[in-house]
Amino acid sequence: IDILVHSLANGPEVTKPLLETSRKGYLAAASASAYSYVSLVQKFGPLMNEGGSALSLTYIASEKVIPGYGGGMSSAKAQLESDTRTLAFEAGRKHGIRINTISAGPLKSRAASAIGKEPGQKTFIEYAIDYSKANAPLAQDLYSDDVGNSALFLCSPMARTVTGVTLYVDNGLHAMGMALDSQSMAGRD
Repeated sequence: IDILVHSLANGPEVTKPLLETSRKGYLAAASASAYSYVSLVQKFGPLMNEGGSALSLTYIASEKVIPGYGGGMSSAKAQLESDTRTLAFEAGRKHGIRINTISAGPLKSRAASAIGKEPGQKTFIEYAIDYSKANAPLAQDLYSDDVGNSALFLCSPMARTVTGVTLYVDNGLHAMGMALDSQSMAGRD
């Protein structure tokens, strides 16, 4: 095995604010979204070829508040990123493989469409895409191919010395500290 991709997340209470999330929902999000990566590397790491690459997908809610992305999912994504760094060391030393994660910006997907929608309102992901276009340094559409090409790089020999990294594929949105579309920033772009 040369490449292992972890693209699993489940927050049964993702539409609930953290203050309303049950212990069961919180732990389920952590188990499905973070520990599952640890488990995959435990099981498949010994079967992978030296120089192989394991890759997961995270979200910026791991480090910044994203209203509407709840149920413990932000904590689970923070765990996933921390586990990525620890696994990079442990699996790198033990199996000679690389461990990385991609933090993709907002994309329309089946998973994203599952996160809350009020009747007559846009979906969470539609709001997130609009926000990104208004505030990211690169005001352009983000496509699944952009994320795929970044994954291709991380899994290729071109990235043979890259491990323990969270690579942002989000038009630079992660770098912003203040929203350009806020009223206090009117006319400053």
